[in-house]
Amino acid sequence: MKNPASRAILTVARSLGLAAILVTAVTAGVAPLADLVEAQKARIAAMKSAPKAKPHVAFVSNGVADFWTIAKAGAIAAGRELGCQVTVEFPGGGLGDQKRMLEDLVARGIDGISVSPIDPVNQSDVLSLVAEKSLLITNDSDAPKAPRLCYIGMDNYEAGLMCGKLAREGCAGGEVAIFIGRLEQDNAKRRRQGFIDGLLGRTPDAARYDEPGKPITEAGYTIVGTWTDSFDRAKAKANIEDVLIKHPKLALMTGLFEYNSSLAVEVLKQTGMQGKVMLAGFDEGADVIQGIKDGFVLGTVVQDPYGYGFESVRLLNAFCKGDMSMVPASGILSIPARVIRKDNAEGFWKELKARIKAGKEAPAK
Repeated sequence: MKNPASRAILTVARSLGLAAILVTAVTAGVAPLADLVEAQKARIAAMKSAPKAKPHVAFVSNGVADFWTIAKAGAIAAGRELGCQVTVEFPGGGLGDQKRMLEDLVARGIDGISVSPIDPVNQSDVLSLVAEKSLLITNDSDAPKAPRLCYIGMDNYEAGLMCGKLAREGCAGGEVAIFIGRLEQDNAKRRRQGFIDGLLGRTPDAARYDEPGKPITEAGYTIVGTWTDSFDRAKAKANIEDVLIKHPKLALMTGLFEYNSSLAVEVLKQTGMQGKVMLAGFDEGADVIQGIKDGFVLGTVVQDPYGYGFESVRLLNAFCKGDMSMVPASGILSIPARVIRKDNAEGFWKELKARIKAGKEAPAK
């Protein structure tokens, strides 16, 4: 048996009396991905008889944005409620910074990590390291080919469809621009494609992919391009300003990451273009919600970042007690998106502020 991961699984399995179950699978040549998943499950099973009294878990975002501040409030609130220690990390330097954070958390012996991977394909090694030494789940953006035990979040293609349909309702045709942080992330690719398909009224197909460098003219719309910024807010704002100059007939724009929509509101107000160029937003930026209430933003598709943080900590804490019962058979803990329009914007905003306040003020246990 040449695979070190397979030998590690058998070591854990034998200690639990599970060797008979795993020997056949390992000797049959189970892929390392499956090995790491089974090894994590075996460690969790072992914790039933020796649960962690106060687990130390971590929540790692894919960048810096108000969205992640809300997620942090949820993670901290869950830690206080459940009596576990929580570390929250916001990588500001992209892929390399997130990799360094994950490696550091593993070196510190963190019991479990929930991460929104920046580039899951090129992070396979570090995600496997987390799974080997800790317990790995993903949030917000999935890494379906990584050895994660669960993904917490929404279906980003479906959320993109919702945003595209929102845009189609408020804009009958014309030139359209898409702004997004980066396209390496699984959530970004799926969200962008969903938006395009929803806007153009296509039959949904999550496997479809329109190349970002090519304009798309269809169903009365011309998507003039997709602009990325790698979470650089100055570049993100400059992208929007440049597009408004180069495409004076622009009818609609969307910002598919939280700060893209917030910056779009800022630029539209600064240029006096609010109401002349429509915006279909994404996420719950304060400026976007106000723009909806003021009538120049069509609406926004919101996730539940507070829920992502809270459920990540709740799930990892349960793992450290030997409990995997909260993980659905699909491996996806779904927290659906919803559309915020003028008629429900005020109620949504009050609800969100109350949850954040409660998270910050929740007493430690």
